[in-house]
Amino acid sequence: MSRLNGKVALITGGASGLGKAIAERLTADSAQVVISDVQRSLGEATASECGFVFLKHDVRDEGAWDEVIRQIERRFGGLHVVVNNAGILGSLQASNPENTSLSDWRKIFAVNVEGVFLGCRAAIPAMRKSGEGSIINISSVAGLLATPYAAAYGASKAAVRQLTKSVAQHCAEQRLKIRCNSVHPGDVLTPLWRARAHETARTRGVPVEEVIEEGRAISPLGDFILPEDVAAAVAYLASDDARQVTGTELIVDGGIIHCDTYHARQYLEARRREPDGS
Repeated sequence: MSRLNGKVALITGGASGLGKAIAERLTADSAQVVISDVQRSLGEATASECGFVFLKHDVRDEGAWDEVIRQIERRFGGLHVVVNNAGILGSLQASNPENTSLSDWRKIFAVNVEGVFLGCRAAIPAMRKSGEGSIINISSVAGLLATPYAAAYGASKAAVRQLTKSVAQHCAEQRLKIRCNSVHPGDVLTPLWRARAHETARTRGVPVEEVIEEGRAISPLGDFILPEDVAAAVAYLASDDARQVTGTELIVDGGIIHCDTYHARQYLEARRREPDGS
């Protein structure tokens, strides 16, 4: 496919997991892809393996955003797509509104919210110069459901959703050809998810296969969400196929939220039983 031909894309947190899958999909759609990450060695290895450009980047650092954008513009002449994917789960223990520490709250918001804000703010002037752009913020179904076991994480992902709509409206009012949308995955089957499944199984004293099957059964569609599923949604929003789509949330959760409340309750209960509660 070549629907992103001529577009330059930046994916934060692109060294592994979901970010890597997104970068691979945009590359397959003919975009020129830059990944950024705080993990230099992993990022360089991924870039070498997949043919990306890698830039060391802490999304919490305001000055680092300016430098990343400058390097991309110097090398490629412009920027058309920014995927604000970098994010953290926070504490490995369930954190409810009573026991969440202020330090954990601030740590999560620094990456998940401030990092996305800085990414949107840096992207707009760069996309003005390019004449068009698509900003895609990776949120979560946790931003749409109550998350009493992961209060800070859920609140951070809800903030991303609201910020996305504000950025979209701002760009529309300015008559810019810059769109901004959020993507809300459910549980995605990544190496991190599998590692959490093993930890959950050890904590509960059950076979890991039981935990994995519980994860599969939560989805009304009856299967796991794969990184490629989320990457396909991002590729659509990045492309001109979505030229009239802005300020919306694209949910990739197998139907958990919209099919019925039973599956939403199942999802919440399964997450509550995990050791990290995220």
